[in-house]
Amino acid sequence: MDVHGRDLRYFVAVAQELHFTRAAERLFVSQPALSKQIRALEGQLGVELLARDRHGVTLTPAGEALLPYARRVLDSWDDAWRAVERAKAAQRSTLVVGMSTSPGRGGLLPAVRSRFAAACPEAALRLRQVGWQDSTAGLADGGSDVAYVWLPLPGQERFDHLVVAREPRLVALPEDHRLAAGEPDAPVDFAELLAEPFLALPPSAGPLRDYWLALDARDGRPARIGAEVASAEETYEALVAGLGVVLLAAGNAPLVTLGGVVTRPVRGIEPSRLALAWPRGAAGPLLRAYVRACRQVVGAVERGGPGPAAG
Repeated sequence: MDVHGRDLRYFVAVAQELHFTRAAERLFVSQPALSKQIRALEGQLGVELLARDRHGVTLTPAGEALLPYARRVLDSWDDAWRAVERAKAAQRSTLVVGMSTSPGRGGLLPAVRSRFAAACPEAALRLRQVGWQDSTAGLADGGSDVAYVWLPLPGQERFDHLVVAREPRLVALPEDHRLAAGEPDAPVDFAELLAEPFLALPPSAGPLRDYWLALDARDGRPARIGAEVASAEETYEALVAGLGVVLLAAGNAPLVTLGGVVTRPVRGIEPSRLALAWPRGAAGPLLRAYVRACRQVVGAVERGGPGPAAG
């Protein structure tokens, strides 16, 4: 038997007031309409719930039995309604997406945004650009809800991540460098770079600084640091000034090949991994929706379906 929540609410109001007119005023309905709904509820249950006589209104034994259960049902529904309202409010809020490099590879960012917007049309996305000195792109200080980052992350055990792109690492060189001559696609052995001064991320970048210096491929030989850089602009200026060479992901090559700089593939080092990361254990509805959208886009590409730009 399905009983309308409105009828239970009407019944509880009359049971509390023991007066139809006062109950009707409290419910903002007319007294005849209230009486009609109570009679309908009694008809549905097959029992009288309220005894009416010239002295007033009293609960029948059936009404006494129903009242505590009706109150619990209404209380539970009120809790459920408030939970739904909180979820709606969360969907209308803002998700902050951190980044320290452009994740627009193949239309990734627009494709994820499109899917996220379809799932959470009232939510807003805010992109937060973070300097290279914070390799978590704002996750560490809590300013970003999710972030596009390069692996490895400092304190990686505190984050979950989804790899969104794997790209070969290139070396960027001043155009007059001894290794810059030849075909653009001709690879350079990493062993030929061991003695070169390298541009390095700030020490605060932690393991990511070591990664872009390729310390794991040096057999214990320390890297020579020509300069520290914290942005694409600083990297380009240092390259043009001849302060060193730098490893970078293939997708970031356009950021520094603006004139006076060339890139070459590097043989002997592992490719880079760009990932979407978020705090481990975080489970807000917007975060879940964004991760799900990103997973769908990446999965479509890996299955050989339409590229991210198709959204």
